[in-house]
Amino acid sequence: MKRTLEPHELIERSIIKKFRKTIWNPFTLAVRQYQLIQPGDKIAVCISGGKDSMLMAKLMQLLQRYSEVPFEVVFLVMDPGYNEINRNKIKSNAALLHIPITVFETDVFEVANNSEKNPCYLCARMRRGYLYSKAQSLGCNKIALGHHFNDVIETTVMSMFYGSQMQAMLPKLHSTNFAGMELIRPLYCIHEEDILAWKQYNDLEFIQCACRFTENCTMCDNGGGGSKRQEVKLLLRRLRRDNPNIERSIFNSIHSVNLDMMPGYKTGGVLHSFLEDYDGHAGENR
Repeated sequence: MKRTLEPHELIERSIIKKFRKTIWNPFTLAVRQYQLIQPGDKIAVCISGGKDSMLMAKLMQLLQRYSEVPFEVVFLVMDPGYNEINRNKIKSNAALLHIPITVFETDVFEVANNSEKNPCYLCARMRRGYLYSKAQSLGCNKIALGHHFNDVIETTVMSMFYGSQMQAMLPKLHSTNFAGMELIRPLYCIHEEDILAWKQYNDLEFIQCACRFTENCTMCDNGGGGSKRQEVKLLLRRLRRDNPNIERSIFNSIHSVNLDMMPGYKTGGVLHSFLEDYDGHAGENR
């Protein structure tokens, strides 16, 4: 007699079978291509409670189960000051998915919400700092965040339009403030629409926006730009009508930058540019 699968087993099967091409394969591709995991790593998988981080946690759990590369994972939930509904939703989803979470509390929302200057930026910085610090105290050498393919594209466009620079979201990044710590992004090659499809297929509900400023919002990027990011999302959606490959082109472009054809670039904090400074002299090393 065939055994009836538990809910978490059905969810796992959907990842391996139905969403193999759109989720599992791009996930393992990113891990291999960007060398995100090494033997002996202890990785803090950071869960915010949204669809992206919850899927990432499940993927990392499955990878640890099947991978020939030995590594450890800690499923870390930082409570920045969630309301009771969001906190309980995260815990119930973790139980449903059979993800053993470690929860720790902080005062991020309280401090950020009382800041008059750019509370979103402060919130994002504080959250990242707390995650690094807690992960390091648990013996981890890496933290994993749930940024996906579309986050990479949107960040690149936002950097050009609003930051006046060509700057991409990296698949892995060494911390400059926490020695020996590295940030990795295992969902780097997974499209948001496929994450949504997985969520809907399994009839899952995750928290959408935990920010105290926008608790009733339908979209939140965790301090990543709010309305500006939404503007870029809409712009890319319109461009996709004429060029369905627009996002893939942007993604490929950040992997093949030709510095010989750029009038300026920055490396090691030093700007190399053909632009003239205010005195009319070439600012090669400004």
